Amino acid sequence: MPKVVIYTTRICPYCVRAKMLLKKKRVKYEERYIEGNRELMREMIERSKRRTVPQIFIDDYHVGGYDDLAELNAFGKLDPLLGLKPHMEPDVTEGEADPT
Repeated sequence: MPKVVIYTTRICPYCVRAKMLLKKKRVKYEERYIEGNRELMREMIERSKRRTVPQIFIDDYHVGGYDDLAELNAFGKLDPLLGLKPHMEPDVTEGEADPT
């Protein structure tokens, strides 16, 4: 399984959401708190070229923030990056009557 690193702060709702999504998928991750730690903040900025949290990495691949992670998940691209069997969400339109 790939190594997942997430740069966070303690008061960050998007960090919480990203961690919840990863936990739902039963993916272990390394959380790096950047608040008050200039060295970790510098590391995050060098790796991501961004100053906002969360910043998520799967191995050396920079996912981005929570919105980027959620988008990958919505399009079925996250599971393969995480080394998981692709999981398709049920089609919510299944069973609807043909409008014509």
